[in-house]
Amino acid sequence: MVTPSIRKAGGVPRSASSGRLRRRGWRSGLRRLLVAVAVLAGMTMAMAAPAPATTATQRQQVTYVANLGSDNVSVIDTSTNTVTATINVGDGPQGLAITPGGTRVYVANFNSDNVSVINTSTNTVIATIPVGDGPQGVAVTPGGTRVYVTNGVGDSVSVIDTSTNTVSATIPVGDAPNGVDVTPGGTRVYVANTDSDDVSVISTATNTVTTTVPVGVDPTRLAVTPGGTRVYVTNFSSGSVSVISTSTNTVTDTVTVGAGPQGVEVTPGGTRVYVANAGSGSVSVISTSTNTVTDTVTVGTVPRGVAVTPGGTRVYVANTGSNDVSVISTATNTVTGTVTVGTAPIGVDSGVIPD
Repeated sequence: MVTPSIRKAGGVPRSASSGRLRRRGWRSGLRRLLVAVAVLAGMTMAMAAPAPATTATQRQQVTYVANLGSDNVSVIDTSTNTVTATINVGDGPQGLAITPGGTRVYVANFNSDNVSVINTSTNTVIATIPVGDGPQGVAVTPGGTRVYVTNGVGDSVSVIDTSTNTVSATIPVGDAPNGVDVTPGGTRVYVANTDSDDVSVISTATNTVTTTVPVGVDPTRLAVTPGGTRVYVTNFSSGSVSVISTSTNTVTDTVTVGAGPQGVEVTPGGTRVYVANAGSGSVSVISTSTNTVTDTVTVGTVPRGVAVTPGGTRVYVANTGSNDVSVISTATNTVTGTVTVGTAPIGVDSGVIPD
């Protein structure tokens, strides 16, 4: 198998089969997934040098975007759909999450094995936390006291105490964990394990895995509904979404979507699920009442990340291949704007920050 070339800031390619990544022994499925995404992008992305960090005029409603190729985070003012700040973080940022109070953003840096903590009032990095090997997904508990970070190469989840910004626990999970989300009550954490084709369920009371749920092939991301009754899991190689009932921790439905689904998010009202299809350049809209696709929205190239605004009126889609973010109106399920960001945007989250 030919491994992909990972381009770093400044446009210098580095083989994923050499150096640091070879020493760690990439998991076969994780490598397979990266190859598939690289092929979808045409392997033609030219990486640009990261822009210097700037400070934005503080806005109430914002979207943060992790740019994998330029090692920075773009801040979008959702009232104008313009980038108001660019923040340099670690090497290869992937997932990120805004805390419930809106004061901090936690960013997982895959290549530097750490998490950057951004202060939203200044849009600067105030702490860097070492975690496991190849961090990818990030989720914050409803109370904002803990952050759960999946380590895709280390097959574990790091638990960060937000009062000290230190790792308080490390939890072994499945093979190549990626997406992660916390139930509304904060009692359970769901983790998508790409290589073992399953989802680990963690009890936050004990920080141990209590059960494992088999799903489709190469599960990548997942999202818990606002009511906490279901979990929607994207299966990259199956082209489907598995629906897990949290009362039984079993799959109750499977929804066929586009090619290579990755990012997934549920609207605040819990009526719709938005799924980014990396292989078909589209977003599938699922009705949660019927678990069927009701709309398909064409977006940019290789869409991988999805975030719904707190009010549920818009969806922000990170397009890794076209270096931009598509803005979808949930009223019409059409693209109403496109925002140019950094190189290879992948992780995205929308939230409200304090005035």
